[in-house]
Amino acid sequence: MAARLDEIARQAGVSKATVSRVLNERPGVSPRARNAVLTAMGVLGYERPSGLRPRSSGLVGLITAELQNPVFPFFAQVIETALARHGYTAVLCTQTPEGAGEDEYVGMLLDRDVSGIVFVSGLHADTTIESSRYRDLRRQRLPIVFVNGDIPGLGVTCVSCDDVAAGHTAALHLIGLGHRRIGFVGGPLRYSTSRRRLAGFRAAMGELGDPAGEELVELAPFDVEGGQMAASLLVDRGATALVCGSDLMALGAVRAVRRRGLRVPEDVSVVGADDSPLMPFTDPPLTTVRQPVQAMGVAAVRALLDEIKGRPAKAAEYLFAPELVVRGSTLSRWASSGTGLPVAGAAGQD
Repeated sequence: MAARLDEIARQAGVSKATVSRVLNERPGVSPRARNAVLTAMGVLGYERPSGLRPRSSGLVGLITAELQNPVFPFFAQVIETALARHGYTAVLCTQTPEGAGEDEYVGMLLDRDVSGIVFVSGLHADTTIESSRYRDLRRQRLPIVFVNGDIPGLGVTCVSCDDVAAGHTAALHLIGLGHRRIGFVGGPLRYSTSRRRLAGFRAAMGELGDPAGEELVELAPFDVEGGQMAASLLVDRGATALVCGSDLMALGAVRAVRRRGLRVPEDVSVVGADDSPLMPFTDPPLTTVRQPVQAMGVAAVRALLDEIKGRPAKAAEYLFAPELVVRGSTLSRWASSGTGLPVAGAAGQD
């Protein structure tokens, strides 16, 4: 190694100490000296350390969870469009149970020298996953941005929906409609999104003076089958309304209600989460808490491009407010009981 340092220093016309500082990415080296060292390495045939390799000027990795949930294609479309406006091309990598995982995709993207990576609801959202994979990327000075799922202390900008507010808003809507036996259909608690939505739900029920007990909370996979399984248990326990952790889970909940000979919303009201593009066209049209995908996707791209250009924003989690969209899957308990009392909570319909 000492011989290599001597050789590079002679070729670049600088000291060995300067070469060492460049190779170890330490401060105190002028841009001119740094370029001289990197040029000398190329002339001599030495490979640069990964953190010093030039990034592709046109490619950005976009790693998403599986596309079964329509909110993820929506995110991909918004992010791809925003990148294209700035001259970048997104390399879309979709995780599936049978296909490549996030780490394999990251390796592939690094081989292509992408300028940065946007992670949408990836492993970073799983609180049980070791975060060293992201620390390695930070050491390589690769610009990265998280969407929905922060890792405190990592120094990465994260753009998230305010999931506590989402769970709180959904529960308050149902409380306003006269429901008291309100169940929560959520995803596994290892995901930060699930934890936060459940916290918001419980806060709303606590304000009612009737904190949600464990008998009205069921956790399952984030899909139609998971929602159906969890909702079946809650309806059997007397729930008259359900707050669901995703729109797909809500559709499963509707199926569960109907398979018990009950009606949505006359017997059981259902609220989803995300407001996927097809939710206005379901039967009944789904009341849901809209995730501001357009604003979040644009903000994620802006944060990534700022870092690529050397002017990163403060590494923090930026929360975007959700919006309740009232449609046909929720109904006042007074209206459904035929009392003729006014229907509450009907504001903000779509």
